[in-house]
Amino acid sequence: MQDILQWINSIFGPHVDWKQVVVLTMTPLFILGFVAEFLAMRRRTGRWDLARPGQRFYWREMLASTSLGLGYYASEALMHLLLVGAVLAWIWEHRLFELPINAWTVVAAFFVEEFCYYWYHRTAHRVRWFWTQHVSHHSGETMNMTTAARQSILNGVIGVWWFFVPPILLGFHPGLILAMLGLNLAYQWFIHTQAVGRLHPALEWIFDTPSNHCVHHGRNPQYIDKNYGGVLMIYDHLFGTYEPEVEKIEFGITQQIKSYNWFVLNFHEFVDMFRDVLAPGPLAQRLQHFWRPPEWQRPGHAPVHTWSVVREDRGPADPPEPGVLRPQG
Repeated sequence: MQDILQWINSIFGPHVDWKQVVVLTMTPLFILGFVAEFLAMRRRTGRWDLARPGQRFYWREMLASTSLGLGYYASEALMHLLLVGAVLAWIWEHRLFELPINAWTVVAAFFVEEFCYYWYHRTAHRVRWFWTQHVSHHSGETMNMTTAARQSILNGVIGVWWFFVPPILLGFHPGLILAMLGLNLAYQWFIHTQAVGRLHPALEWIFDTPSNHCVHHGRNPQYIDKNYGGVLMIYDHLFGTYEPEVEKIEFGITQQIKSYNWFVLNFHEFVDMFRDVLAPGPLAQRLQHFWRPPEWQRPGHAPVHTWSVVREDRGPADPPEPGVLRPQG
């Protein structure tokens, strides 16, 4: 065991990012899961669907998702090495309490991490600063397991990791919290699929299932900003954000970015946010673009769209006409 830990330290440095260790270790299973999903859907539909835009396995969509995932892996490793690892280590040194790692605290860490993830995820949809890193995940118009790889290189810069600081300050070891987050993210790979239908109602009520997570990726009005849980739906029930699948799901965002470019998918909302802030108007109103919901508009200012988008209710627009526009949730 000591040899394994030394090997991990040699790769990740003295402050190991156990989230990345878990996710990287699971990568062969991610690939196998996708292959199984692809073959199952091909058998069910009788089509490969690789060259047809909007189909479940459109090759350009999957290539964009994979490239975003690779960028995410690299950026997370770099940010942990340069900043996050040291910050979490400093917080751990100044913890209020210290909890031992045993069966009880592992179970407690699971529910605590899930709670932190719920509030990160909800904030990422309702605060534009955090939406700038999360929008790339929702910009895909198809749903298969490669969609789970649509992650942003901005995670560390935007500060996603701050949502997982409180349990470390309270005494949960950072390695334990990060490992739980890694398992959370690994689980979610397998629920980004349409190969599995609705499960037993009890399972749908408790767990984040493929059906529940497809709802989360829907841009249908009743599906926006719903089902934030990573593994469990209990916090969605508790805080009123649960929505079951009823009508056919339309995937994507309501101001759909029409691009497969890695740079555009990573930065389009980030650039637009700053351009909105810098546009003429009262400073107090301009600054609100950072913390207001993504759809918020200030009086007298039409939202900036650096790259072309398509609104589901109006068609192509660049820039769109003024109006209250609500992003997908």
